[in-house]
Amino acid sequence: MSDKKPQILHAEVVAKSRLFQIEQVHLKFSNQVERQYERMKGNNRGAVMVVPVLDDQLLLGREYAAGTHSYELGFPKGLVDPGETPVQAANRELQEEIGYGAHKLTHLMELSLAPGYFSSKMQIYLAEDLYESRLEGDEPEPIEVVSWPLAKWFDLLSQEDFSESRSVSALFLAQKHLKLK
Repeated sequence: MSDKKPQILHAEVVAKSRLFQIEQVHLKFSNQVERQYERMKGNNRGAVMVVPVLDDQLLLGREYAAGTHSYELGFPKGLVDPGETPVQAANRELQEEIGYGAHKLTHLMELSLAPGYFSSKMQIYLAEDLYESRLEGDEPEPIEVVSWPLAKWFDLLSQEDFSESRSVSALFLAQKHLKLK
């Protein structure tokens, strides 16, 4: 396999919404095969997800997910605002969604969300040494904060409403970093 990226022959925006642009890309591969792909272009600001640990508890939020029309249990997350670093965004999202800030934020990994058709990346952080602090968020209703025993982290995987792949990935990254069994 060649490590040479395909040549972009032409790209154009074919649809646009408040959050995304859909771009059609005409590519030519190293073997001369040409294909057209569609990809979603995000806002290029990036996103964060935070795994908060308070004492011996994981803190999660249960909030409405429009894509599945259900309430999902997951870790605080959101976009990086203009002029903000990912670390600042992580601490802001914590305060907006669960009412805590963090004195210690550890970067665990950068995740691709769906690299076959989506250009956005998400920074995953572990938040420790938490303090109470609430900021006003943009959620339409309050997020239910759920405490989960750190020692029972694995049992989260059997919760029907804990199914979002980014939260599952973040849980495993935190488990590895904290050396949980």
